[in-house]
Amino acid sequence: MPASRQVTVAIAQMASGPDKQQNIQHAVDLVKKATGNGATLVALPETFDYRGNPSIHSSIAEPLPGTALEPLMGLAAERGVWILAGSVHEQNPDASMPYNTSVLIDPRGEIAAAYRKMHLFDITIGDRSVAESSHYTAGTDVVCAEAAGMKAGLTICYDIRFPELYRRLADFGVDLVFIPSSFTAPTGEAHWEILVRARAIENQCFIVAPGQAGMGAGGIATYGNSMIVDPWGRVLARAPQEGEHIISAELDLGELAAVRKRLPALHSRKLPAFR
Repeated sequence: MPASRQVTVAIAQMASGPDKQQNIQHAVDLVKKATGNGATLVALPETFDYRGNPSIHSSIAEPLPGTALEPLMGLAAERGVWILAGSVHEQNPDASMPYNTSVLIDPRGEIAAAYRKMHLFDITIGDRSVAESSHYTAGTDVVCAEAAGMKAGLTICYDIRFPELYRRLADFGVDLVFIPSSFTAPTGEAHWEILVRARAIENQCFIVAPGQAGMGAGGIATYGNSMIVDPWGRVLARAPQEGEHIISAELDLGELAAVRKRLPALHSRKLPAFR
């Protein structure tokens, strides 16, 4: 990769609700604003298409691309940009529960990659609970693809707590990992920044982590705090906890190469000891 090349990346932090069409239109509007400000890659958060009653997930799910993705695909082609459609409810033809699926859209307006969330989040906080395993089907495949001249890995939210997934992506040579999320406020306050920066540092890659704000599943507030982090663990951009925001940063691919050269940690691993 050219030492001086930079990529302008933006995150659209949202506060999605139960009106699917409104959420989709709002996502389109935010991507338009971000690309109008010069971003060539824009990332949306987890379940940007719908956050509401989990018992109707199956009824609002669609086969890919569906109504949630088609407007974004058209916009990507119109503006010649990459869009990470955080995640949508993908219809599962073999089961009643849908997949929670992250989709990467290329500048031709085509689906470049789709990743189904592997690790499903179950938690009880006080008298409230979230049980994704009761409403989603878990994915099984590790996914990476080319995006804006980089190799990008796709993950979603709770995946961040499973470092073996990110190390597998590092083995594939990723330069960037997406982590679209809807982190709860209690877990986010305790762990979010630590986990995001750790995944960047230990795998020597950029992390683009779009978050949801507002009220999430189970009536539990979400954490916002969307982040863009470089391979040295520096926070390049961060949104506040509350409200919808667009943040952006320049990903310096020369700095990525420099970090890996001065601290070649990925090449220092003693792999036989862990097999």
